Amino acid sequence: MGYKRKLGAQKTIFFATSNLNKSKEASDILSKYGIKITRVNVKTTEIQADSVEDVATAAVTQASKMGFLPIFVEDAGLFINALKGFPGPFSSYVYRTIGTRGVLRLLEGEKNRLSEFRSSVAFYASSDLKKCFSGTSVGKISEKERGTHGFGFDPIFKPIKGDGRTFAEMTMEEKDGLSHRADALKKFADWYLKFGAENML
Repeated sequence: MGYKRKLGAQKTIFFATSNLNKSKEASDILSKYGIKITRVNVKTTEIQADSVEDVATAAVTQASKMGFLPIFVEDAGLFINALKGFPGPFSSYVYRTIGTRGVLRLLEGEKNRLSEFRSSVAFYASSDLKKCFSGTSVGKISEKERGTHGFGFDPIFKPIKGDGRTFAEMTMEEKDGLSHRADALKKFADWYLKFGAENML
């Protein structure tokens, strides 16, 4: 119980990522819940897995051994229907190698542009206190790159619940209302605050 009380009172959580854009998004979203994060650039070995949940869970377990607690990792992937879910959990590598233009070339002449962004936030405080939260954003791949905001595959992803613009054409606040990452982080924040409140009684 003593450790749980300490967790409930915790104001800052470590976020293991080397991606400054991702850190900025997470900070903006979680700050609305009164949760502050500190980015730590710890190196982890990304496992080869079929789901972003498995990748995030393995990464946060590795990161937890660096001494930064509590800590969370966020992993995301773009799953394209016409490509049978590719690039999925390999999205980071695919973006670095062929980029958005390469993905658009793979879809040349393809009418089925349906896709889904999936995000997984894996939290770790101790071996018996760890949890994973998933978020999604269903959309379509645009015919060409559009917009200058965001990062990664944002210029070619149009969320179904949006107004036809890509993530890269939106402000950060607009994107946060529709994105997979925001979906997962909000679920995490709701759980974290509820857990903390219950254990500070």
